[in-house]
Amino acid sequence: MQDAFAHCAELVRTGDHDRFISTLFAPVEHRDALYALHAFNVEVARVREVAREPLPGEIRLQWWRDVVNGERAGEASASPVAAALRSIMERHQLDAARFNALIDAHRFDLYDEPMARLADLEAYGRNTSSALIVVAAQILAGSDADAMWPAAEPAGIAYAIAAVLRAFPLHAARRQLYAPIELLSRHGVQPQDIFAGRSSAGLNEAFAELRGVARQHLLAAYRQVAALPRAALPAFLPVALVRPSLDLLAGRDALAPAGISPWRRQWLIWRAARNPARIAG
Repeated sequence: MQDAFAHCAELVRTGDHDRFISTLFAPVEHRDALYALHAFNVEVARVREVAREPLPGEIRLQWWRDVVNGERAGEASASPVAAALRSIMERHQLDAARFNALIDAHRFDLYDEPMARLADLEAYGRNTSSALIVVAAQILAGSDADAMWPAAEPAGIAYAIAAVLRAFPLHAARRQLYAPIELLSRHGVQPQDIFAGRSSAGLNEAFAELRGVARQHLLAAYRQVAALPRAALPAFLPVALVRPSLDLLAGRDALAPAGISPWRRQWLIWRAARNPARIAG
């Protein structure tokens, strides 16, 4: 099993470096479980890239549903990530419902249908990023996940929106829209203009509004983080990247790629680990 956990750690190091770095600030005895959790997320989040087409992607997601529900034991034991995931689910008594919700949310990734409403984007963030935070916090603190949800929910939504803003040029290039159509339409933005690489004042105004939504969720998280058990805080460390990401994107064209450099991302996480007030502050 140690080989399976080592595989998970390497997968997270290459596929989700922010969470890899954040996990280094967790107690040693919990790192394997966190790497297994985040490796599962890497596998599910990249299904579109691996499967290429929706049907193989649906089949792959169904396989993961079966794994988290305790089925396909033989196949799961042959997969390092699946074997490690089943191990930590049993060890920490993790609810399969959150994993199923995360998998279901990533069905959106397989298709080119646009995100319809802001509420849909918030639900996507809630079922992906927020779920990851609260499960990681449960592993770390051994507390009732529901008690940490008031902080994890807005923190994860803010993190997801920041990720959508950052990845917008990539998504546009492959004709995907995570930015809600209702918001774009309100600012007079048409999808065909985005797919053609045509920016506009309306698009930048829409993204300024979306950044404002992310900041509101971040503020809600800030008000709750101080009440968390200190043991749970490493689960929230990636959220320290949200405000700097939003600040960097402010005033930039929505179709111009922009991201925080790797060394600064590590520094921001390290700074938040030393001063938890900076996680959502």
